[in-house]
Amino acid sequence: MNVKSMATYSFLLAGAALLAAQAPAPTPSPLQTPLHRQYRDGETLAYRMTGINEDWHYTIRIDGAVKRDPSGAFFEEYQWSDLKSAGQPTQLSPQTAGFRQRLSLDPNQNPSVPDLSKVDPKIIGPITDFLTFYSDLWLAIKTGQLKGPGDHFYMSYGVPSSWADGTYVRLGQSSIDFDMTWKSTDAASRTAELEIRHVPPAKSMVTLPAAWMQASVGDKPNNWVTVQKGQDGKLQAGMGEETFDVLLKVNLADGKILSGSMDNVVKTIQRTCDDDALTHCTDPAPHEIHREIEIALQP
Repeated sequence: MNVKSMATYSFLLAGAALLAAQAPAPTPSPLQTPLHRQYRDGETLAYRMTGINEDWHYTIRIDGAVKRDPSGAFFEEYQWSDLKSAGQPTQLSPQTAGFRQRLSLDPNQNPSVPDLSKVDPKIIGPITDFLTFYSDLWLAIKTGQLKGPGDHFYMSYGVPSSWADGTYVRLGQSSIDFDMTWKSTDAASRTAELEIRHVPPAKSMVTLPAAWMQASVGDKPNNWVTVQKGQDGKLQAGMGEETFDVLLKVNLADGKILSGSMDNVVKTIQRTCDDDALTHCTDPAPHEIHREIEIALQP
């Protein structure tokens, strides 16, 4: 997975529990809360994900089933298969066949990152992107603020998430707020379209260790930063502005995600530096990271 893109995934993984604490409690009655998941034990679902991650184009199948845990809480359990990279079938590691991803749209169950230590690295990005789709809808359900077309809710968060490993990636942070809108409803099909924009906060809280990193790449304060070791011992440093917009089509009858799209852009300035203080560096080089992800529920 492209380390430069990991901020996209890490925010919800690191901050879901804090978001749950900050989010207003949902309206208790499903009759008063149009966004809710109506689970049926044993129900099966299948999604096809299509992705463009810079130069990588892929599709992959995600098969799931609704289950209950010992406490009686419903969840969806997914397995991954049929990866095609650049249109060609691509074999996944044997360990991946046994991997199961647990997701839930129950507002009383917080999103969490699965154990990815034995998953084929090729699909860590798709797995965490799938989690992002679910986490965004979960947050809309949890807050209970979107009840019909035109409703809008802005959730300030901004607390940096980190993907630094202390060895290869010395610094990696992203800072994001949520801007949620119920865009439209189709009464005939009983579906809703939601937009969840992940946007830079007015005041970014990421750590910017060098003076040259303070200059904004976009029209808001930089909310993305990375410093990582290169193979030659030099440091690859960059900062920039990250946004990603998620569109979800939701079945209002049972709350299932029918389709989703994600457009993720990171506008960065990159430099190669000789010293830890990041003062002796090459000339700044702009670089844009662009990812487009789509999921669709299969018949």
